[in-house]
Amino acid sequence: MEKKSLVVPVEVYSRVVGYFRPVNQWNKGKKEEFSERKTFKAEHFLVDSCCNEYQRAV
Repeated sequence: MEKKSLVVPVEVYSRVVGYFRPVNQWNKGKKEEFSERKTFKAEHFLVDSCCNEYQRAV
């Protein structure tokens, strides 16, 4: 028996110059640029960065 899956469209937002905009409203070139972006987990970056700055100061 085959499992059924529900496909729901999702609206993706990205921050551009201080405000959030839906990606589906961007022009073709901007959408291509968005697809080439690399992602990272900010929580790890910010924690490590803050700790390193604190250690330098102490």
